[in-house]
Amino acid sequence: MSLQQIMPSTGSKRQQGVSDNGHEAEEVVQYLTFLLSGEMYAFTILNVKEILEYANVTQVPMMPNFIQGVINLRGEVVPVINLARRFGQTVSTITKRTCVIIIEVQSEDQHQDFGVMVDSVSEVLDILPTNIRPAPGFGAPIRTDFIRGMGKLGEDFVIILAEDKVLSVDKLALVDEVRDMACDPENTEMNGDKLKGNID
Repeated sequence: MSLQQIMPSTGSKRQQGVSDNGHEAEEVVQYLTFLLSGEMYAFTILNVKEILEYANVTQVPMMPNFIQGVINLRGEVVPVINLARRFGQTVSTITKRTCVIIIEVQSEDQHQDFGVMVDSVSEVLDILPTNIRPAPGFGAPIRTDFIRGMGKLGEDFVIILAEDKVLSVDKLALVDEVRDMACDPENTEMNGDKLKGNID
């Protein structure tokens, strides 16, 4: 599945910043929605680089359990985060709909790509800023600091995630360690045939 396949048309007046009466409209923001443990979540589309089928993930020894492993993405070693484990939830069975969303997270001095393992990808939605509520003080299925806001969709809500918190830049040193281990030619456990499968 490619990101373009699920992107809606971008030709509406509202998306162009013009309302039906000719006045300047509030700018919508696009979000990629996905399912995890029966709950709908979303990432800001600007941080999403691509969507991959779950395949060719190489496990990494002695890493936290939420690091599912690494993938070889066009020659780059990209860590894959098991989002259910990151949230402390029960991990679903891997199916044909299981996907890895490639997310770019920016810190002060560098960009880092992460793969995020989810149960399935849903669609790209346009949500007005006025339809986004603050994170609830209690009752959320995940830590509130992981939540950027709650997007209102009719009578329902989608949990909009804060990528920089979920994929914390504080763990970039750990990610570098994962990459170094994967690239170490003497590490035979990670440099066997499994890591050689390049994802185009």
